[in-house]
Amino acid sequence: MKRQVLLVVNPTREEARSGALSLATQLQARDIAVFQALSTEGEQIAGIPVRESSTSIKDFELVIVLGGDGTILRSAEMVRSSDVPLLGVNLGHVGFLAEIEKNSLGEIADQVVAKNFTVESRMVLSFAHHRGGKVISTGWALNDLVIEKQTPRMIEVFLEIDGRPLSKWGCDGVLCATPTGSTAYAFSAGGPVVWPEVAALVLLPLSAHALFAKPMVVSPNSKIQITLLSEEALLTADGFRSEEIKSGDAISITKDHETVNLARLGSAPFADRLVAKFKLPVEGWRGE
Repeated sequence: MKRQVLLVVNPTREEARSGALSLATQLQARDIAVFQALSTEGEQIAGIPVRESSTSIKDFELVIVLGGDGTILRSAEMVRSSDVPLLGVNLGHVGFLAEIEKNSLGEIADQVVAKNFTVESRMVLSFAHHRGGKVISTGWALNDLVIEKQTPRMIEVFLEIDGRPLSKWGCDGVLCATPTGSTAYAFSAGGPVVWPEVAALVLLPLSAHALFAKPMVVSPNSKIQITLLSEEALLTADGFRSEEIKSGDAISITKDHETVNLARLGSAPFADRLVAKFKLPVEGWRGE
């Protein structure tokens, strides 16, 4: 069977569109079939066939995403229930899900043809939205799940872990992140950086008015439950899947049984990626 690759492109970025066409041309010349996923805006890139709706995502050996972390998070929806890995090309600012920078596009075709990439399995969190003793919705997140206020006033939430009460907070919100998401919103809010291979969840109150309001690293086997005591709040998964929460609603959060695979080119350790992304001061280091 002919090898197939799927491209997901941020249509609002001209460099993503031109880069996708260049990459597709190189792969097609090496007998790899390349298709594009139709964007939510319905835009197409001329010269690249569109993936047919009848084609299973499992028929592709790789999904290459050209855009920032937001584009990669949206792409995770299509591969979550498969073993197909995502390879991100960073066109954003500080992208941690993306593997390579846009000026490395020329390397991708060679590496894909040679299958010279490794795959990391990333933890996903699962949540259930309870109201009146019933589950009214469920969802998941690769990066983070956030419960936030919708008005200038703080919200009040009650936190339980493994069925035991832990604290009540008046705060701007509560964030629960995977290790993958620890370098995103959670990092900006003062949370810890968690290495991708560490099995843990980060729980972080946002601007809480409480004595005990520190970031917590929670076992992936634990069950976190957050009950809203205020009138309303907004629940957002990965920054774009949102729903309203009402007073008395409870959100239970656990590690999901499924994972998302991210492809990596090269073998640079996570520490090197931190240094590169944040331009950390390492001058004078005497190691090799």
